[in-house]
Amino acid sequence: MTRQERRDSQQHDPAVAISRRTLVQGLALCAGATVAGAGTALAQTGPVAPPSTVTSPPRDFSPRGAPTTYFWDPDIIAVDPSFNNLAQPNTAIKRLYTGLLWAEGPAWSAQGRYLLWSDIPNNRQMRWSEDDGHVSVFRAPSNNSNGNSFDFQGRQLSCEHLTRRVVRYEHDGTATVLADSYNGKKLNSPNDVVAHPDGSYWFTDPPYGGMLYEGEPDVAGGPSNPAGKLNPRIGQPAGFVPGKRELPTNCYRIDPSGRVDLVVTEEQVPDPNGLCFSPDYKKLYVASTGKGPGDTGPGGKGDMFVFDVGTDNKLTNHKRFSDLMVDGVKCGPDGVRCDVNGNVWCSSNAGRAVGYSGVTIWSPEGKLIGRIRLPEVCGNICFGGPKRNRLFMAASQSLYAVYTATQGAGPG
Repeated sequence: MTRQERRDSQQHDPAVAISRRTLVQGLALCAGATVAGAGTALAQTGPVAPPSTVTSPPRDFSPRGAPTTYFWDPDIIAVDPSFNNLAQPNTAIKRLYTGLLWAEGPAWSAQGRYLLWSDIPNNRQMRWSEDDGHVSVFRAPSNNSNGNSFDFQGRQLSCEHLTRRVVRYEHDGTATVLADSYNGKKLNSPNDVVAHPDGSYWFTDPPYGGMLYEGEPDVAGGPSNPAGKLNPRIGQPAGFVPGKRELPTNCYRIDPSGRVDLVVTEEQVPDPNGLCFSPDYKKLYVASTGKGPGDTGPGGKGDMFVFDVGTDNKLTNHKRFSDLMVDGVKCGPDGVRCDVNGNVWCSSNAGRAVGYSGVTIWSPEGKLIGRIRLPEVCGNICFGGPKRNRLFMAASQSLYAVYTATQGAGPG
């Protein structure tokens, strides 16, 4: 074999490639991943140290950036070999847009072939068009909307922080208020909403809209404004009437008749955030995040809970699905979606533990099987694209996407 042939052979040998990269970059930068072979994703062996994304120098995720030179994107990590059946080789994580203040609530319109999401502090919804990648403002003002989804009829659902309600946008251009109170008391700040085949809508109601940054604080004396030093009318239109938190942090079901039922109490899942159904709608997953402004309840600890859903819409067998600890790092949950095989894809907010923010993927039994690392905290996710095999990730200031080898379950 000639010197050139040996060189070419080494360049196509993943083990040699990683060995060289390890020598150049240092063992610390590669502690989080090793190559299992040309046909498998990078396998996780330990924590990232120092806290950083895997690539050094930092990669450019934008369309202008250099293409990935790996068969597997280095920031898609197979913790368990089963994840190799879900991750798509020869594709890369892409940053589709940046310049947001806090991105949340991505939702895919199958008919319109566009993705919409919320930029909460900027009080607007954004739209990314699949045909040419164009991004535009979709709705402004949006009443500081957070979570969005589409129902089985293709109608957009939105959770509004400012007005403390859940709305549906009809095909004729009108908007319907689906829920703004429970037992005569105003909701806190609906966060995420999902549709059920029976025509009902299920949503979470934590207190995060009571923050000045993402909605409006309570009137003087309310939980998020106890000293009354904040003026919730500043920046709002004339005649705006601020509210005051009156309810615990619960989850609700909107019946097709319009009745609002309590389905998950604050004691069961404190500070509920993201939620989704399993593909057969027999399980409901609910993320529990940290305490909100003025929260006097038990407070969430960054866990994921799961319930069995009965034919009578009653929830039973309440249990913790996962504490979302990875290598000793808390990968705080927010948005959550299931794929068609029942695997749970959950956004990750690891705070200052850079390299653990992004997405964690869990088997239906609660076993961590994969991770997607992003250079920003990830707030929410959804599956979309013409084949519903592309994962969209709303992460702090940016929108990311990556193709997968599976499909998302359910609409929106």
